[in-house]
Amino acid sequence: MIYYFPLQTLALTGLEVFAVAFFSPILLTIGPFWRLANNEYVLAFLRLTVVGSLASYHAPNASIRLLILAAGVSSSLLVQTVTWWSGNSLQRFIRIWGFMLGKIMLLVLRIWYTSLNPVWSSQVANTLILTIGFVAAMERILSGGDKRKQETNKTGNVVRETASHPHWFLSGIAFGSLMFLTLWIFGEVSLISRWAVSGHPHTGPDPNPYGGTVLLGLAHGLMLSFWSWSSVISFALFLIGLASSAGLLYLHTWSAAVAGNILGLFTMCVWPQLAGHFVSCLHPGKAMSTAMFAYVLELFFCVWCTAYKFVPGGVYLRESSHLLLGFIMLCIGVDILIGPKKDFSSVFEVKSNQKPLFKRSKNYIKLLLWLFVGVGLLGLGLRYRTYQKKLGQGVPKRDFSALIWPFRFGYDNEGWSNLEGSANLLNQTEADFITIIESDASKPFIGNHDPTMWLGERLGFYTDFGPSTRDHTWGIMALSRYPIVKSTHHLLPSPEGEIAPAISLTVNFTGKLVDFVVAHFGNEEEDLDRKLQAIAVSNLLKTSSKQVVFLGYITSAPGSRDYTELITNGNVQDIDSTDRDRWCSYIMYRGLIRLGYARISHAGLSDSEVQMAKFRIPDHVDSYVDNDRIVTDPSQVPKDIHFNPRFGSYKDGHNYVPIHHFHMSTPKYFKRMN
Repeated sequence: MIYYFPLQTLALTGLEVFAVAFFSPILLTIGPFWRLANNEYVLAFLRLTVVGSLASYHAPNASIRLLILAAGVSSSLLVQTVTWWSGNSLQRFIRIWGFMLGKIMLLVLRIWYTSLNPVWSSQVANTLILTIGFVAAMERILSGGDKRKQETNKTGNVVRETASHPHWFLSGIAFGSLMFLTLWIFGEVSLISRWAVSGHPHTGPDPNPYGGTVLLGLAHGLMLSFWSWSSVISFALFLIGLASSAGLLYLHTWSAAVAGNILGLFTMCVWPQLAGHFVSCLHPGKAMSTAMFAYVLELFFCVWCTAYKFVPGGVYLRESSHLLLGFIMLCIGVDILIGPKKDFSSVFEVKSNQKPLFKRSKNYIKLLLWLFVGVGLLGLGLRYRTYQKKLGQGVPKRDFSALIWPFRFGYDNEGWSNLEGSANLLNQTEADFITIIESDASKPFIGNHDPTMWLGERLGFYTDFGPSTRDHTWGIMALSRYPIVKSTHHLLPSPEGEIAPAISLTVNFTGKLVDFVVAHFGNEEEDLDRKLQAIAVSNLLKTSSKQVVFLGYITSAPGSRDYTELITNGNVQDIDSTDRDRWCSYIMYRGLIRLGYARISHAGLSDSEVQMAKFRIPDHVDSYVDNDRIVTDPSQVPKDIHFNPRFGSYKDGHNYVPIHHFHMSTPKYFKRMN
């Protein structure tokens, strides 16, 4: 949520200070605050605040939503710290395992919601989860009573009884790093595929159904954690985890995905061990504050790696994910190797008469784990079957339409998810090929979800996403009603600014192959970057087939240096050279007959309009005549090439009414001069 505001301004806004909510456990280092937080009435208030913060989904604006969420985050960390260090051994054991199972359950729910977090996906889902959360919180509050008072009195003794690990700083850093690693790479089962992706036909594993292997890897990691390991095996396990993290960064397609699955197994395998070390610390407030410090620092580092042009000191951290992942693995490894040698269960099994209860609890935990996994795999299977039924070869035809839209990661101008609205808009345009830039939302600070997969499944389109999320671009998605035969992902020259992505593709329009080149250039301020990027893309266009469409975001005016480079050296034509009121999005082509051109207002769904064009594939590419006359009266052209009248009729100037409507002197149609 914090990242939404700098996304609007392309600069830090000061609202990043709300990250201080993560440091609320530092209050618990003060004795009176610890005792106050253990009070049953205060704890009840904190629980209700956590649940109530979910209602921020209904807040009137993004600022209020951020404020409510900050209160919820700070309260949740206070509750987590108090409950993990309070109560008898069995209670603490179950609470911490409940936290780990909760992570698996969230992954399963996101499978059923096609990678979205259900809490933020719709009003219905939010209200349902809010109700369940309220019932659960009331159950905890009402079942506390006198027990809570007894737990409060026993808290100090319980912590001293089970705590044999004085190194709270090391354990806190390691646990916070583990938390971030789990969010960063395993916050959704499709993320590994987006780290490993490459161009068609050798794309690597698709998120669905192969996200199921990620879920299985994480579950098997938790199962392995029930075993006791010697120091030698623990060290070997760490080396395997370290090697797999390097493989995920540097290998490609299937090899990278296998490495990612092994890393997932390692990550969940060490979760109970590091959690055991963590709750064995003598200083709960210090340990949790340190963990959150590491978590927030690593999250901001992750932002700096990609958005380095818009943040102070970013030049020193650009494209440094390898350093971040290396640091995380080092912290985890040090805690594994020099921390207490007790396994997670032995941290709590302080009385022999409790062992049968622990054994029974473990059986229930395993049962719930595999129940969640089964539900998740079922969701993937049903989604996959539905998606495959939607895919087809498309209706054979000579005409097709292409569309470009800057998407802004699936968030509208008010900070809400725009996926539903986007699907409706794209469906109404009736476009056959769609490219959406700024579409890599698989980063933890954007939402850890996969809009390419979501839109592909919703619309029934073939998809391509790239470059890989590990390449530090903002991503491009391509959606096609017709099969994508091949594609290549490109990182354009970007010596000064953020890495600019591009994809070159070939689409099979029922036997007729057409090339597409889609690109997102650097910002206006990066003159050298844009110059080099224009040269690189013009070379891609030059080496494409005789029939090619360019859809690009080039941050240059018509007639500018970069525009001219694409037209002249790329050997393409502008869809409408008379349209001088453009700056970002452009459509160019070669070897095709232009039929129509339209610009559709964004209506607050993004900060940029939709541009689309219609083309005809000539029967003979070496001997055809393009349309050279512009008309704005749709009655002068055949009805089958009209744009959808749902967007109104021809309109001069901008459309400021908050509806999707043709504007900027479009739609235009093209016909032969008599």
